Order: sequence, then structure tokens, then C-alpha cells
Amino acid sequence: MNPFYIYALKDPRRSPAKPFYVGKGTGERAWDQTLNVDNTRKGKLISEIMSAGQDVVTTILADDLTESQALKLEAELISAFGTVDTGGLLVNSVIPTGVSSRGRSVIVPDGAIERAQIGLALLKDAIYELAIANQNGIINAEAAKALGLQSSYSGGSKDYLTWSILGLLLREGKLVRDEKRRHKSTKL
Repeated sequence: MNPFYIYALKDPRRSPAKPFYVGKGTGERAWDQTLNVDNTRKGKLISEIMSAGQDVVTTILADDLTESQALKLEAELISAFGTVDTGGLLVNSVIPTGVSSRGRSVIVPDGAIERAQIGLALLKDAIYELAIANQNGIINAEAAKALGLQSSYSGGSKDYLTWSILGLLLREGKLVRDEKRRHKSTKL
């Protein structure tokens, strides 16, 4: 049996309950969302629902999936429901359309944004797990080296990718930065 599944979090304050988040998971991931509420749009909506005395409805949409199948189905469902930013229902941070930003005339091939956002989610998970495993925290260079993400662009060593992801995890409230510039999990 394959361990991955796709789930939806639904707002019970509407009838019928409307999905507001679609994700992939294994184990208890779908239910952990309501136990470990963060500062993202999803977390704020979960807090609103719980403050109203309601429980978030968690629905498994598909199970027994490989990770590849789960990633593809997750992207398809997010694209189908749409995100709040694109006039849809979901508060997911994935941007499912090829809309360019700031009026740039960059051609974005179909599916490129979804693949980038899926890759970003996987990288965020990996760096977050690294921070959890290292109770004294991690610095950017350690994260880049440990995960094989060091840059050698033009002979330089600018690890902007891991730095950006650490910043996203800080903004989501999953990490904190201490006085020694080490990033620690808020889960500890």
C-alpha cells in the first residue's frame, strides 16, 4: 500500500461545508493542521472556525497514492478549485495559473508554476525537518550544505534558495531566529 493521500480541510460554518485548503499527506498530517495552527491564511481560518466553536471538517479525497501521484493530484485539485488570490476557494499558497507578476512579459509554460510550488513545498518540509532535528538551530549555510543546495553560480557561494525558504518558514511561524542567527523550530 502507498502511504500518501490527498485531503481537504472544510469550513463547517457554510452548508454544505466548503473546502478552503487541499493538501497531500501521510500519517496524521491532515489532522495535524488543526492541532499545530500557524500564522498562515490557513492557520488564521482554522483559528476563526475554532473560535466560532466549530471543528474543521477533514476529508480524505484520495488515498493509497505514491508521492508522485499525490503531488500531481494535489496540483490538479488546487488548480480546479482555485486560490483566493485568483478568485477561487482555497487559501493554499500555490499559484495555479500562469499569470505573470508586475506586468512582466515572461512566458510561463503551463504547469511550470504548479511544479515550482510543489518543489517549494518539498524544500520547505526538508528544511523544517532539518531544523526540528537540530535542537540548537541551523544557519543558512548549514541548511544549504546538509541538503546539497549550495550554489556555485559564477564561482560565488550565494545560498539564496535556502535563505529564502528559511524566511518563508519564519513568516509562517514554524521557525524563530535567535540572537546567534540560528533558526530553531517552534515545535520544540
